[in-house]
Amino acid sequence: MPAATDAQPFAFDGGPVGVVLSHGFTGTPESMRPWAEHLAAAGFTVRLPLLPGHGTTWQDTNKTRWPQWYAAVEQAYDEVAARCTTVFAAGLSMGGTLVTRLAEQKRDKIAGLILVNPAFATERRDAKLAPYISWAVRSRPSIGGDVKKAGVVEPAYDRTPVVAFASLLRLWKVTVADLGAVTAPIRMYRSVEDHVVDPLSARILAAGATGTTVEEILLHDSYHVATLDNDAPLIFDGSVEFIRSLTGADTSAS
Repeated sequence: MPAATDAQPFAFDGGPVGVVLSHGFTGTPESMRPWAEHLAAAGFTVRLPLLPGHGTTWQDTNKTRWPQWYAAVEQAYDEVAARCTTVFAAGLSMGGTLVTRLAEQKRDKIAGLILVNPAFATERRDAKLAPYISWAVRSRPSIGGDVKKAGVVEPAYDRTPVVAFASLLRLWKVTVADLGAVTAPIRMYRSVEDHVVDPLSARILAAGATGTTVEEILLHDSYHVATLDNDAPLIFDGSVEFIRSLTGADTSAS
């Protein structure tokens, strides 16, 4: 099934500093597009892919697994790395997991990570049952749409695909096991009130990323999908500042 019109990937060829972005589980690039456009306006080269199985139906997502989602992010990295001398990566929720995995695999080829409410685990017992019930229970209630800002709707599935979620649990496991391999400085934006990802993930990242620094910035006026919420300008402007602080790049005139 073709992707919905609001689920199209985003690409912009700018200067020698590039950013790879990833949306989250059951979401689409639309949840990240304002951020991608802000980075492009700042002069950076940007890639924001549509993850396989997303942007169509939750049944399609159940036909995909985490290595396919990661491959899409890695392909975006390859495109950016072919054009740029410096590459950053950024992600929301599972997108944060995927770009963290990218940083583990690419090591010092990633100059910095910007994570918004990244997911690495959950304290919800029912979620941990996914691998055991997915043969019988194909979907559960949606986890999308956790936005505080009035009138804003996140384009996301109305059901959570359980088979694919079981694969997400495996992505969490391999990523957490290799957190010590990340050398890129990390800036993490975390919503104080998040109804999708609990604080356990932030604690895991801080404890496991022993090879780098983790800067946490709290968001007090947004829920999980903070890239579409009240604190979005803080994230967007802060990410540009973070990139420039690490590269010395002034792309404001680009």
